[in-house]
Order: sequence, then structure tokens, then C-alpha cells
Amino acid sequence: MAFLFFIFVLVPATIILLLLLVFVKSHGALRLLKIIGLIVLGMFCLFIIGNIAEYFRRFKQSDVYGEYIIDRTKFSGRQADWQYNHFRFEITKQNEFLFYQTDNETIIKTNKGKVKFLDGYKSARIVLQVDSPRHHIIEDKPTLYSNGKPFYYVFQSPKFGNVFFYKRTLETIGRQPINRQTNGNQIKFSCNSKKF
Repeated sequence: MAFLFFIFVLVPATIILLLLLVFVKSHGALRLLKIIGLIVLGMFCLFIIGNIAEYFRRFKQSDVYGEYIIDRTKFSGRQADWQYNHFRFEITKQNEFLFYQTDNETIIKTNKGKVKFLDGYKSARIVLQVDSPRHHIIEDKPTLYSNGKPFYYVFQSPKFGNVFFYKRTLETIGRQPINRQTNGNQIKFSCNSKKF
């Protein structure tokens, strides 16, 4: 949009004002040329600032690694709380995808798969290759939504509709770190929060 304004408004106006300045020697044309110069300089500065801000909004492959939980802020209520207590996943640094079906803190079943990162995107995008049988929430290409570093994945479930997962950080949810305790094949999560 700014490019069209530049091409169809500023460039012709500048040419007309330069012709007026050369042939008529108008002081008003000189003032308008200065104003147009300031507008062009301002647009250039905004363009540079926008590119710098876009660069810092991108995230790398290393930013994707971690644990993800149900985002209850998108749809709150009993269903979101139930999903929060029954589903979470993890992407490891070995590019492994681990989808946990849980009963509150206890992991009942784990679906495993591999994570492949796609090339050609400004920010890291993933494709999942999950072993069969897979849970109905898991899809090969979850949709990534990002407005910078806080990003989340949306899985389209035939039973639940959109299921939102976000990377858990202490600043976001204000809880104590999770401590893993293994008891045989089950992993127990403990957290110092009554809402968990």
C-alpha cells in the first residue's frame, strides 16, 4: 500500500514540484518539496524499523523445543480444563515428538513420532511423523500462530475442533517448574499450584 502511494502520488507530485521550481522559481514549490522529502525520509525510517521488529519476532528451531500444554485462555470452561488435564506434548532436542495422554499428573499413554522442520519459512515450521495408531488430536501439520516469541500450535481434532497448545513458560502461567518422578513405566508430574 505504501509502495503504491509512493509510486502514484509522491513521485508524480515531486516531478511536478521540481518542474515548477525550475521554470517558475516558486517558493511554495520549494516548501512542498521539503515536505515531500521529509515524508519519504519518514517512510524509509518506518520501513527500516519494521524490518528490525520483524527480525526480532522470528523464532528459531531451538525456540520450538520444550513442553506444550492446552491453552485454556482460548476457550475456557470444563472442557478446556478436562483437555488440560488429559493432553500435553513435548518436542525434544533430538527432534522427537511425544504426545502424552494423562490423567492429571500421571501419563497413561505416549504417542511417539519425529519432528521435521520445514525450510523456506521466516520462522521454524514443523511437520510431524507420528507412529500409528495415533490420537485423534495429532495431525501432521499443526497450524502455527505467532505474533513474536509467544506462539502456539493449533491441532484440528475431528472430535474437539481446534485444540490450542502453547509452550509453557514460568512467566506465562506463573507456576512452579514441573518435577518429573518416574515410577516404573509411568511418569508423574508434580506442580506447586492448586489449579493444576
